Amino acid sequence: MSENNSTVEAETQRGAQRPLDFSTFLLSLGTSALVQLGEAPDPTTGLPHHTDLAGARQTIDLLGLLEDKTRGNLTESEDNLLRNLLRDLRVHYVAKSESP
Repeated sequence: MSENNSTVEAETQRGAQRPLDFSTFLLSLGTSALVQLGEAPDPTTGLPHHTDLAGARQTIDLLGLLEDKTRGNLTESEDNLLRNLLRDLRVHYVAKSESP
């Protein structure tokens, strides 16, 4: 087995051990938005990602939709995570969309 395949296999095993819960789902969407904004490297390549403002806006809007649809049904920590994530992503989005 090549070194690259063993690295992928190890990552897959570590990923399988992470709990799959609502907070993890929110963080996944948040990471996607940061990649689309060019604020984080592409997790599959580790390289900078081109800015995709339309995709970032759609992901942020999706998080906003989740906020609306889950209102009153989240734990305090989930609610705080979602509100803070949305606030931070919206600030990044506005800054990126206003930059030349």
